[in-house]
Amino acid sequence: MTIRKPLLNLFLIALAILAVTLLADRPQWADDRPAPAAPADSPAADDDSRPLENRGAAWELPPGTQEKVSKGLEWLKAQQQPDGAFGTGPYGKHAGISALAGLAFLAEGSTYDRGQYGEQVKKVTQFIMQCTSDSTGLIASPQVSHGPMYGHGFAALFLAEVYGMTGRVEVRDKLRLAIRLIVNTQNDQGGWRYMPVPQDADLSVTICQIMALRAARNAGIKVPKKTIDKAIEYVKKSQNGDGGFNYTMTGGGSAFPRSAAGVAALQYMGIYSGKEIDKGIGYLLKSLPSAGPRGVGYDGHFFYGHYYAVQAFFLRGGEDWHKWFPAIRDTLLKMQASDGSWPSSVSNEYGTALALIILQVPNRYLPILER
Repeated sequence: MTIRKPLLNLFLIALAILAVTLLADRPQWADDRPAPAAPADSPAADDDSRPLENRGAAWELPPGTQEKVSKGLEWLKAQQQPDGAFGTGPYGKHAGISALAGLAFLAEGSTYDRGQYGEQVKKVTQFIMQCTSDSTGLIASPQVSHGPMYGHGFAALFLAEVYGMTGRVEVRDKLRLAIRLIVNTQNDQGGWRYMPVPQDADLSVTICQIMALRAARNAGIKVPKKTIDKAIEYVKKSQNGDGGFNYTMTGGGSAFPRSAAGVAALQYMGIYSGKEIDKGIGYLLKSLPSAGPRGVGYDGHFFYGHYYAVQAFFLRGGEDWHKWFPAIRDTLLKMQASDGSWPSSVSNEYGTALALIILQVPNRYLPILER
C-alpha cells in the first residue's frame, strides 16, 4: 500500500505530538542510574573504622586542632531544635543555616543516621525535606528574613551530599524538585538573585546555586549543559582586571567575599586552571588571613567569604593550599569562644557551622570537594 506524502506528513506530526506528550509525563529529572551506595571504606559504611588518612595531614591538623573542632561540634549539636532546625532570632528555623549545620556534621564523617552525629544529620535532612514545596521545589523555612534563594542553594547542596552518600529515594525526590527550580529560575545573563524568578542576578546568590547543581550532578541528578554554560559565561563576565569579581555584572568592584565565591564557582563548573583562576587566586592571596582579630578580609561577610576561599584553595592545591589553610585555621581557632562557638552577626549557629566546615576540609569527607 502506498501512503501519499501529505498523509505521511500528518502521521509523522501526530507521532511527534504523541512522543512529546509521553515524555512530558515522565519526571523531568528522572535518572536511570542506580542510587549511589556508600563506599566500603567510607564512614557511612563502617562507623567503627574510619580511615586515618582521611583525617588530613599532620601539617593540616596539628595537635590540639581536633579537640577544638570537637568542642565546636558539640556546641552546635546542642543548638539543634526538636524538629531538626537550626537558627535563632531573625534567622530562626532557617533552612540555609540548618543545611550548613548539617554540612558541618557531614564534614566530620557522619551521615544520615550513621556516625557520631548521624542523628543530627537525619533530623536536619527531615527538616529540610519538610521545607521543600512539592509544587514549586523551593526550599524555604517558615521564617525567611532575606531572599530565599540563599537558603535554597545551601539546602539543595546539603540534600545532594546526603543523597550522594546514602542513595535515599525520598531525598532524591526532593532534590530533583529543588534542582528543577534552580534550572528554571536562571536569568538571561546566566545567574540567580534573591527571589526564585529569572530576573536579575548577583554573584553571591549564583555561587550557592552552582554548588547545588554540581553536587546534584555528582550524585547522578541530570543538569542541563546549557545551564552550566550560561553560568560560566556569567561568572567570567563578572571578573575584573585585578582578578577580583563584581557583585553584579553592572559593577560593584572587587571584594574578597564575592571574589572567593567567583573563583570557587568557576572551579565547581569544571574550570580548574587558566587565566581566570590564576588571577582570582592571586587576588585572594592579598587577603591572606592574619593572626590579629581585624586583618585584611575581615568584614561583615567574613565567614561567608572564607567558606568559599578555603574551597577555592583546596581545589587549587599545591603551594597555594599550603599557604592558605594554616593561616585561616589558626585565625579561626583564635576566634573560637570559650563555649566552643564562633560568634557571628547573623547567628552563632551560622558562624559556628561555617567555621567547622572550613576547619574540617582536610577530612575530605564532603563529596563536593572532589574534582
